[in-house]
Amino acid sequence: MTLSKITFAAAVLLLALTPAWTQSSVAEGQKLAFDRAKGNCLTCHVIKGGDLPGTIGPELVDIKSKYPNRDDLVAIVSDETKRNPLTVMPPFGRNRILTEQEISAVVDFLQTL
Repeated sequence: MTLSKITFAAAVLLLALTPAWTQSSVAEGQKLAFDRAKGNCLTCHVIKGGDLPGTIGPELVDIKSKYPNRDDLVAIVSDETKRNPLTVMPPFGRNRILTEQEISAVVDFLQTL
């Protein structure tokens, strides 16, 4: 088997596995976002499917079009104080409320809204 055939086969395999991994990450992100002891996004935001949402922050809808650059959304969840020093949003990454992997999962979920 040539290198190009191996590379193509690896790409096909990666594409076949990506939807399942993404769905798993989205589900984990939603779980974290709705978890009152962890992500706790519902304390401040209205999110479709969430119970007893707060109204301090904006409603989380149409996120992917508002933040097409995924890294911008990761930065906001990690530490919004860098962008907006007056925010009341907790710096989930800086304060180690969420790990990098958990922030990534939350962002995967937010991008589906």
